[in-house]
Amino acid sequence: MPELPEVEVVRRGLEKWVVGRTIAHVEVTHERAVRRHVAGLVDFADSLTGARVHAARRRGKYLWLPLVAPGAEAPEDALLAHLGMSGQLLVQPPEAPREKHLHVRFTFTDGGPELRFVDQRTFGGLAVERGGAELPPSMAHIARDPLDPLFDDALFHAALRRRNTEIKRALLDQSLVSGIGNIYADEALWRSRLHGARQTGKLTLAQTTLVLASARDVMTDALAAGGTSFDSLYVNVNGESGYFSRGLDAYGREGEPCNRCATPIRRISFMNRSSYFCPACQRAPRRATVGA
Repeated sequence: MPELPEVEVVRRGLEKWVVGRTIAHVEVTHERAVRRHVAGLVDFADSLTGARVHAARRRGKYLWLPLVAPGAEAPEDALLAHLGMSGQLLVQPPEAPREKHLHVRFTFTDGGPELRFVDQRTFGGLAVERGGAELPPSMAHIARDPLDPLFDDALFHAALRRRNTEIKRALLDQSLVSGIGNIYADEALWRSRLHGARQTGKLTLAQTTLVLASARDVMTDALAAGGTSFDSLYVNVNGESGYFSRGLDAYGREGEPCNRCATPIRRISFMNRSSYFCPACQRAPRRATVGA
């Protein structure tokens, strides 16, 4: 599942190649790709035809494109994009062959590169949200992410203390902090030397600050590398994979020596997924059952 760095890489590509252009035609070849647009695929296409893309925005792992309707001066509605596990927004020349899993195709009035939504597993999707230009109502419950200039570290710490849950579980809670998924949670905790089972109610402000700083550092590093790709499903708008997987210190490295102390990295099951940590650098709290 793409996390903040991967989605931000895509957002930047859309900002470069799509913003300022007017949509000429929308072709939907798979109804499931627009299932979140409750008015149906015909309304989806009609709502977008003639609209100008005003900006490319992101909240955590979620993308949206504010739209200026024909004859309007300011954006009101927005095109939402949920990438899911394998969704791709690709910028392609009009003559490029159609992708096997191409579900939605946008052409523009300038005749330039097309925007294509490709999704092998069809878990992602697109929708137009009325009045969603500034912040789509469906995303209102999503918290700001650590790279957002308006993210408040002190408020986050207070929320952690009130919630009193496991720190990794809190990092994955998009209503507390957005954009951090399984990979970057493990990496941030490794960098801060905290075990994922540490109770948030007992965290000091200094520890919370360290976790946030570690999350910011690892996601900034990942952004510089184009994100993390383990297969061909996550790519940027040009179809290129990110290579931050080469710089991971914990995630996916079971049995390999810790880059800090050489202790073999361990993997345990956590929330129906894998969690990776160094048992020496990241001591489990006394009441935690490691491997449970």
